[in-house]
Amino acid sequence: MANKKPIGLGKGLGALLDSNPIVETGGSSSICEIDLDRIDANPNQPRTVFDAEALEELAASIREIGVVQPITLREVAGGRYQIVAGERRYRASKMAGLNRIPAYVRAMDDETLMEVALVENLQREDLNAIEIALGYQRIMDECRYTQERLAERVGKKRATVANYLRLLKLPAEVQLGLQDKSIEMGHARALAGIDDPAVMIKLYEETVAKSLSVRELERRVAALQHTGAQPAGEAVGNVYAELAGRLSQQFATTVKIDRSASGKGKIVLAFASDDELEHIIALLDQMH
Repeated sequence: MANKKPIGLGKGLGALLDSNPIVETGGSSSICEIDLDRIDANPNQPRTVFDAEALEELAASIREIGVVQPITLREVAGGRYQIVAGERRYRASKMAGLNRIPAYVRAMDDETLMEVALVENLQREDLNAIEIALGYQRIMDECRYTQERLAERVGKKRATVANYLRLLKLPAEVQLGLQDKSIEMGHARALAGIDDPAVMIKLYEETVAKSLSVRELERRVAALQHTGAQPAGEAVGNVYAELAGRLSQQFATTVKIDRSASGKGKIVLAFASDDELEHIIALLDQMH
């Protein structure tokens, strides 16, 4: 069995797979041809819905040019194999009438299998923001990861992971709008800064009805947050609203700027946990 170096952090699925040794079956090549009838699906496969039309298209491609990218398997008892990554290619290959499929065979335990399957699922290009957020949350729950550790494992910035996870706190109506692309990720981040769900939904509906841009929505959210402060004219208010929106993105949290007519005021950064507070402090330290 080949030896591998310890995993490098922040490299996503490639790092996860490279952390597990290749089982050298059949000589020097790390790619094997495995009988399809000896392969079983992963019972914990995160992806539960497979588009029939897309599978048929992939099967047609496989009939013409074969399987371009090998799937990844692990060997289990009785000479059988379990899918780690590539169930779509496996299913399409069966539809195409193949008897065997090229595969990498790797040794990994159940926990690593779950993690790799989840990360592989997240790296699909057709996922919407809510599906990604749910995937991140499941990895944290199943693998007991902090946001920092999750960010390292999926190769993303921690602020990116935090922004996705915040989407799961949005009302169902807003989440559905994000899923069906009625709004964009930027709209959802802006709406997440509103504490009152009823106000959030009303502003969401206005955004959809009037096709508000992300920048315009950020200005309206900031204006709601600044109720009670004395504005120094609409132009100045818009500048501070835009600044609050930029800071919210920078720190991946709600930022409020309260300013009086005399020019005095304060900036408030919200945090939901000690972990988020430590992240904000780390960002501030980097600005020194």
